[in-house]
Amino acid sequence: MKKLLLPSLLLLVTAANAQKKDLRPAISAAADKIESKTIAWRRDFHEHPELGNQEIRTAKIIADHLRSLGIEVKEGVGKTGVVGILKGSQPGPVIGLRADMDALPIVERTPIPFASKVKTTYNGQEVGAMHACGHDSHMAIMMSVAEILSGMKNNLKGTVKFIFQPAEEGPPNGEEGGAPLMIKEGVLENPKVDVVFGLHINSATEVGKIKYRTEGAMAASDWFTIKVHGKGTHGSQPWTGVDPVVVSSQIIEGLQTIISRQTELTKDAAVISVCVIQGGVRSNIIPEEVTMTGTIRTLDTGMQRIIHERMRRTVTKIAESAGATAEINIDNKTLITYNDPALVKKTLPSLQKTAGEENVVWMDAMTGSEDFSFFGAKVPSFFFFLGGMKKGQDPNTAYPHHTADFSIDESGFKLGVKAFCNLVFDYADAH
Repeated sequence: MKKLLLPSLLLLVTAANAQKKDLRPAISAAADKIESKTIAWRRDFHEHPELGNQEIRTAKIIADHLRSLGIEVKEGVGKTGVVGILKGSQPGPVIGLRADMDALPIVERTPIPFASKVKTTYNGQEVGAMHACGHDSHMAIMMSVAEILSGMKNNLKGTVKFIFQPAEEGPPNGEEGGAPLMIKEGVLENPKVDVVFGLHINSATEVGKIKYRTEGAMAASDWFTIKVHGKGTHGSQPWTGVDPVVVSSQIIEGLQTIISRQTELTKDAAVISVCVIQGGVRSNIIPEEVTMTGTIRTLDTGMQRIIHERMRRTVTKIAESAGATAEINIDNKTLITYNDPALVKKTLPSLQKTAGEENVVWMDAMTGSEDFSFFGAKVPSFFFFLGGMKKGQDPNTAYPHHTADFSIDESGFKLGVKAFCNLVFDYADAH
């Protein structure tokens, strides 16, 4: 009996080893082959940007491509989102990959031949539209990943859910959108997603590099509105009224002392920025009211709560001290983008094998925010950064994201394609 069992066991081991064959060379070759298509898709999206909840043309291109690959497609998820479901030939986990779709209300100033000339409206204002944060590249990378993985599904264990998400930058005023709406409409269910991976190209990180960190990688973003109510009067007689402009300036200074004097900055970074001030219509009339809006960025939920409490106290007490009144409303826009430590530990070797260990670099936390964070609040997630800056360039000379001159080096896309593909196979094989 033992003699019969031994050959059978050897056959099973041989079969198992064959199933675990190294697919990296095939993935690398496929990424090389599809690179020109990746760049072409990116340039098309860049030239035809659409703002959040308006990604109609964008969504159709994505959905048509996924269908051409034989991938199951769901459209209209979270208004204009597209979800593709690719089932492998073997049982395994459900892996979510996410790419954002929306552009920003910015008039482009780059000299590239495929620069956006689009004009549109945003919250009732005439604006330009520009992919000034790299979402065009994220979509192009994931369309390429979908094509490669669909061609290798006989080697795939489990299911890949491609999540093309609209309105990452936030929906128009009064509308729902982004990751919260997609989650609300069931994007993480049917089939239930086990983990989600996301990447973001970065204009100040050299091509060929990947940056990452565990736990809090990007900040929570809260938006606030402060209304200061005074007593209007003639500008030549301020003593007969209560000047909300002066009170507002005192509040702004007071808010900054929350960061500089009341927040434990050795624990984590935090930011309070007043970005808009509106009040008055004429240079010799002290108005009755001033409105201020701005943003709060935190990387620790306890610190976030304390800052909110102290802002409310600072705003109301400073106003009271001048005989004015004020109220503050704080709107939670995004959560902390949290990279699950166990997931990072398991999948970091995959990124290191793909890019080279020396090219996968630990990063400081960023005070920018991402609504990818809402996926991470539901399932384990890992969000990392992909180099998009020309090799040898000084990062200080790179144009920042969300600016009219933002640009990226397209040669960095191929690493993103390989990273996503290898993460899928490596994670699935480990489970």
